[in-house]
Amino acid sequence: MTTENEIRTGRHCVFALHAHLVFVTKYRKRVFTSESLDILKEVMQKVCDDFDVELAAFEGEDNHVHLLVNYPPQVQLSKLVNSLKGVSSRMLRKQMPSMANRYYKDVLWSPSYFAASCGGAPLSVIKHYVEQQNRPL
Repeated sequence: MTTENEIRTGRHCVFALHAHLVFVTKYRKRVFTSESLDILKEVMQKVCDDFDVELAAFEGEDNHVHLLVNYPPQVQLSKLVNSLKGVSSRMLRKQMPSMANRYYKDVLWSPSYFAASCGGAPLSVIKHYVEQQNRPL
């Protein structure tokens, strides 16, 4: 696992992109146990590996999960989210059949999600840096 300030390199780019993701269950139903969260973490780790994304942190409560991901620029965050939610829902139902009756009409996740970019310098510092560039005359 990389440190939070480590810069990753790709074939044609250098990057440090982090996002905080939050997924909530449909109607915020309280469906997760410690065991189901362990399965979700394992499944989401595999999805992240497939996308060349680092799952830096994962934790959840009974009706939502938080993820901190470090992703390359070629990954569309919306596609990553769709895969994380779709695969995790299917695999959790497969690995814990008793959970299926807790889903709302066979749906685990709410269709919405929270995503925030994070890490690096505060926006005010970056804005100041950009504004102080020496524009040629």
